Amino acid sequence: MRSAIAEAEVGDDVLDGDPTTGKLEARVAHLLGHEAALFFPSGTQANQVALGLLTDPGTEVVIEDQAHMVHYEEAGAAALWGVQLRTVASPDGVLTPDLIADAIRDGDPFFPSTTAIVIENTHNYHGGKITDLAVMEAVRDLARARGLALHIDGARLWNAAVALGEPPGTLARFGTTVMVSFTKGLGCPVGACLAGPKTLIERGVELRRRLGGAMRQSGILAAACLFALDRNMERLADDHARARLLADTLRDHAEVTPVFPDTNIVMLDLRTLPAQEAARLLARSGVLVSVFGPQRLRVVAHLGVTEDEVRYAAETIAHALG
Repeated sequence: MRSAIAEAEVGDDVLDGDPTTGKLEARVAHLLGHEAALFFPSGTQANQVALGLLTDPGTEVVIEDQAHMVHYEEAGAAALWGVQLRTVASPDGVLTPDLIADAIRDGDPFFPSTTAIVIENTHNYHGGKITDLAVMEAVRDLARARGLALHIDGARLWNAAVALGEPPGTLARFGTTVMVSFTKGLGCPVGACLAGPKTLIERGVELRRRLGGAMRQSGILAAACLFALDRNMERLADDHARARLLADTLRDHAEVTPVFPDTNIVMLDLRTLPAQEAARLLARSGVLVSVFGPQRLRVVAHLGVTEDEVRYAAETIAHALG
């Protein structure tokens, strides 16, 4: 990947285009089944530009209550676009049409109108949970019937596609816009793309610049993303298998209850230990985990972790928290 970065053909993407970035954008648009795509330094910025394109100030977006855009994007919807997030609780991160329909508000002057729906697929907080094709299609149909835009936060859409055995475009085609990240399972240092209709993506160039996302020789970053699409996509199945291995190993542990993963994220629910204390114990044993609640830890399998290391991590967790 570093060789691909060093050898990338570059231009000026702010003025007349960078050839490698243009190649990546065209490839992503084709993969996702959309007219156009735009390269961003981060998925957060791409998500925020999507909100700027799809909503109006003083309106609402229906979104799952533990979604990334609710907790990890610094209230960007309110700060940047004057948009309110109407959060909906779900048991597993899957925002079904029934849950969405109950939250849509329109036609009453005393309430803000809904302009968009956001689906996160896979869902990070809920352990890489997949929203399957049937639910995605039903949500798309609801959005169309109610005149709403649908944005897919697909930071881990590649994982969902591999797990379902479907091309990425089969999932992405349901969204008005879709964001995909290259810095998760694909292992790139920087980068995301927003895909959608050509007219929207052309407006997105302006919003990206307003947020400081215009980059000159961005081809050195896009080259890493092209490398990852060529070499790191199919191996996502290895991450899924390793996540299942870790969950299986800890299935009968007295202190830890693993949530069996759809993809590459395993949530570990602790029965008695506080999560912060458990994370400190594991760090002293050489295993780093994320704290995701008072008694919940998150573990992620990725291309930097081998099967032997996953076995070591599982055994270390079992011993340290036993």
